[in-house]
Amino acid sequence: MKLIFSISRSGREGSSIPKSDVPEVNAIPQQFRRKKPAELPEVSEQEVIRHFTALSRKNMGVDTNFYPLGSCTMKYNPKFHERIAALPGFAELHPLLPQLRHGGVLTQGALAVIYEAERILSELLGFSACTMQPLAGAHGELTGCMLIAAYHKDCKDEKRKIMLIPDAAHGTNPASAAVAGFETVEIASDSEGNVDLEDLKKHLGPEVAGLMLTCPNTLGLFDRNVKEICRLVHEAGGLCYCDGANFNAIIGRIRPGDLGFDVMHVNLHKTFSTPHGGGGPGSGPVGVAEKLVPYLPVSRVAKRSDGTYALEYDYPDSIGYIAPFYGNFGIILRAYAYMLTLGKEGFRRVSENAVLNANYIRCRLSPYYDQKYDRFSMHECVFSATRQVAKGVHALDIAKALIDRGYHPPTIYFPMIVPEALMIEPTETESKDTIDSFIEAMIEIAQMTETNAEQIQQAPLTTPVKRMDETRAARSPVVADLGCPEM
Repeated sequence: MKLIFSISRSGREGSSIPKSDVPEVNAIPQQFRRKKPAELPEVSEQEVIRHFTALSRKNMGVDTNFYPLGSCTMKYNPKFHERIAALPGFAELHPLLPQLRHGGVLTQGALAVIYEAERILSELLGFSACTMQPLAGAHGELTGCMLIAAYHKDCKDEKRKIMLIPDAAHGTNPASAAVAGFETVEIASDSEGNVDLEDLKKHLGPEVAGLMLTCPNTLGLFDRNVKEICRLVHEAGGLCYCDGANFNAIIGRIRPGDLGFDVMHVNLHKTFSTPHGGGGPGSGPVGVAEKLVPYLPVSRVAKRSDGTYALEYDYPDSIGYIAPFYGNFGIILRAYAYMLTLGKEGFRRVSENAVLNANYIRCRLSPYYDQKYDRFSMHECVFSATRQVAKGVHALDIAKALIDRGYHPPTIYFPMIVPEALMIEPTETESKDTIDSFIEAMIEIAQMTETNAEQIQQAPLTTPVKRMDETRAARSPVVADLGCPEM
C-alpha cells in the first residue's frame, strides 16, 4: 500500500476552511515554535479516506478474525454495549458535575450503574463488597496487594513483607506485589500443574503476607487443592489473593470467595465482554471479604435512605485514592449491560461453553502437538511445540503461519514453565465451524512441519509486511521513517 506521503502533491488540498473573522494570534512563545512549518502531506480528502480505509482493512481483531489469544479472553463484544455507552445521558456526563444538589440529578444514573454493578459483581465473586475504581487488571492486582498491606499494618503485623506467587501465576503478579512493597517468592508447580503443597509449606512463615493464586491458572488448569492452599496460608497468618483474569472459566459455577480467598480482582474487559487490547480501555474491580472492607479505596458509591446515590469519602482506614472520579465508567457501563443481559443462568452457559470449546481443541490437537500437563483443562489449553522444534519449527513460526491462514496467533512462550508454549483460548463466543477451521489450520501447519518446514519458517507470506526481526526491532526500533519503501 502506498504511503500517504508518496501520493502528496504540492498545492493539493483536502479541506475548505472559512476565513477567520477574528484576529489570528499565535500563543506559543517563539522559543517553542518550529524553525520551519511542519512537513505535512498535501492530499485530497478522498485520498485520505482511501488511505486510512485501506489501512483499517489490514487490522486484525475480534470483529474480523478468530482471536485465540490465551489468557486474554478476546471474546466478541456485543455492539448493543456501544449503543448503551453512547446514550447522551452517559456519554455527555462530566465527572465534575454535582452529585445531588444544583443539577445533581444528571449524575444519579451513572452512580446507580456503578452501585448496581458493584453489588452484582460482589454476588458473582462471593465477596462482601467491591471497588470499581481500578483501571486495569494489573491496577486491580496492585490495589489488592495494597489492601493486604493495609490489613497487616492495622493488625500491627508489619513484618509480613513476603508475597508468595506460584510459577503458573498470571505474569503481572510479581510486579504488582513488588510495586506494593512486597518481596516476591516463587512457589513451584507439581507434576500435574497444581501448586506444589510441599514447596508451599516450606515457604510459609511469620513474614508471609499472602499468596497470589491465579484461578484457574495460566496452564488453563483449576488447582484441585485450592481450598487446602487457602487453609495453609490462613493458618500461617497470611491472606489469599485470587487473580481473576481467568474468571471466564468459572463464572456462574464457583464463587472464589467461597473457596477461601480474601481478595480478588476481575477483568471487566475479559470476562464481561468489554473492549480491550492495545493498552486499554480496561477495568479491574476488586472484591474483598468483610475483614478488608474498611480498607477499600475512596470514593465509594453509597445508596442513601431516600433512594439517591452519592460518592462517599469518610473511610479513615481506606488505602486512599487509586483512580480519579468514577473509574473507567464507560467500561463499567458496558459490563453492567452485559450482566443484566445474561443473568445467573447466562453466566453458567458462558463458562460451560468456554470450557467445552477449549477441551474440544485440546482433544483434537493432542495427536499433533505435545502437552506438558495432559489433563482436563478449563478455558484454555496449552500445547508445546517441542515436537516441531525437532524439525526446526518453533512456536513463533507456528504463530506466524497462522496469520497466513487468517487467524490471530495464540499466546506463545507463556507460561514460561512450558517449553515452546502455545496457549489457546477460544472463548464461548466462537462457533464450532470457526473452531474446526482453526483446528484444521493447526493440523496443516503440524503436517507441513514434517514435509516443508522451510515454508513455515518463512511465514507470514501473505501480509503487506513480511516476517519481522523481532530482536532487532526491540533493540533498535525505528518509530518514524518517512523515507521507507512502499509496502
